[in-house]
Amino acid sequence: MRTELQIPSDLKFLNIVEAWLLDCLQAELGDKVDWSKQSSRLRLALVEAYSNVVRHAHKEQPEVPILLRLELNDQVLALEIWDSGNGFDLSTYLPPDPESCQEGGYGWLIMKRLMDRVEYQLQVNGKNCLKLETRLPDKEASQNID
Repeated sequence: MRTELQIPSDLKFLNIVEAWLLDCLQAELGDKVDWSKQSSRLRLALVEAYSNVVRHAHKEQPEVPILLRLELNDQVLALEIWDSGNGFDLSTYLPPDPESCQEGGYGWLIMKRLMDRVEYQLQVNGKNCLKLETRLPDKEASQNID
């Protein structure tokens, strides 16, 4: 399954973005996945990525669209978030230090913990792409972990 959504850079559309992701996945996978366990982590990773584009890449310019692409192959989810901002130089990223009460910089850390793979590409055909990947465990497999 492949699908995409182009949406304005405005946090008022956050519920639509979340619903799009989860509804597409549930329509495709049905009850194969324990959504009570997976939906929270997927929502958090997507919310972090989308809100970073709105606040940092597009700097509160709602007229600049964000493109979201979702691909699902054999329960491997790949989500791409495309923006038109200047991009972020990952070589300058410093993980937050819990001792310093740092306000920002947690997004990358959160996404890396929630997803199996996080990749960021600067200026691909004039746009930036954040790619999040994870395998969605079968319902039976996730119940056996408990």
